[in-house]
Amino acid sequence: MNLELSEEQDALRRTAAEFVDREIVPHAAAWDRAEEIDRSVIGRLGDLGFLGMTLPEEYGGSEGDHLAYCLVLEELGRGDSAVRGVVSVSLGLVGKSIASYGTDEQKRAWLPRIASGASIACFALTEPGTGSDAANLTTRAVRDGDDWIITGNKMFITNGTWADVALVFARSGGEGHRGISAFLVPTDEPGFEARVIHGKLGLRGQATAELVLDGVRVPDSARLAPEGKGFSVAMAALAKGRMSVAAGCVGIAQGCLDAAVGYAKEREQFGKPIASRQLVQELLAGISLDVDAARLLTWRVADLIDRGLPFATESSKAKLFASEAAVRAANDALQVFGGYGYIDEYPVGKYLRDARVMTLYEGTSQIHKLLIGRALTGVNAF
Repeated sequence: MNLELSEEQDALRRTAAEFVDREIVPHAAAWDRAEEIDRSVIGRLGDLGFLGMTLPEEYGGSEGDHLAYCLVLEELGRGDSAVRGVVSVSLGLVGKSIASYGTDEQKRAWLPRIASGASIACFALTEPGTGSDAANLTTRAVRDGDDWIITGNKMFITNGTWADVALVFARSGGEGHRGISAFLVPTDEPGFEARVIHGKLGLRGQATAELVLDGVRVPDSARLAPEGKGFSVAMAALAKGRMSVAAGCVGIAQGCLDAAVGYAKEREQFGKPIASRQLVQELLAGISLDVDAARLLTWRVADLIDRGLPFATESSKAKLFASEAAVRAANDALQVFGGYGYIDEYPVGKYLRDARVMTLYEGTSQIHKLLIGRALTGVNAF
């Protein structure tokens, strides 16, 4: 793996960093308090090509490699994970799934709009009763002539109240993962309702929702991939999506390091900057190690994807480590700030709240340990 960025990649990272510092960082605390980011930022993400990364140019994408994608998500995670989540889901989970499995008609209909930010997509897999056990989802899709009628509930859906299209996973056949199909459902169809979820601990600016599908009718042309292959679509999307989450967590940890180092050099106690204290330096060193380790694990996944090599286990390792590292980094940065870290005038409290959910979604830390264990032993512990 080449650890040196190309000129193009380095320029893209600088562009992303400048955008984040100018357009996101000054507003992140206010968006967090209001529980909603300014939706105009979506169009600006599209203008920069950040919502079309890795997508084919013929469908409005900006192409590029997955390492470049990670670099942008690191910067967005540093600025506000609520914004990073919009990109990770609309582009990472849905856009890339359409690019991989969609018909030409589906690609023409949705990819240019997703890449420009004109349309936002959500990934409707999780249900109130099935989180980690996604293969046993209960939302049903019943065939009716040339149409499908979809009925069920989805929970904790990122972009749910903003989305123009939902990638919905529903049971079209028997029990287990082989009975699941995937459908591209326009959210303005009759019977589709999105209910915003307020009062979250973190990611407060993100549009998180419960989805209710009450007899939503879509044509068979809305089905993504062959019937019964929906679970494969979901797992393939999540394998890459875990890299997206890991990259965002690297950004959180980097933001924590930057903030803690800056504060430690400025804050004086007993006549000296607290950066001169051994135990403060220990905290900073630990955050720095976590940043580097998480970044390299994440970049390894991007490198494997770009070279067409297996990456699922490495993606689990990156997501597991980076999410836990982000929590540690935020907690240690708050310790450096002391009481001031507990006030939302400073960023580390928000970093801690945003980091905590990263150990839960797109596979809990415990699930990823089982996935890694299965890869090591060949024994399924589920």
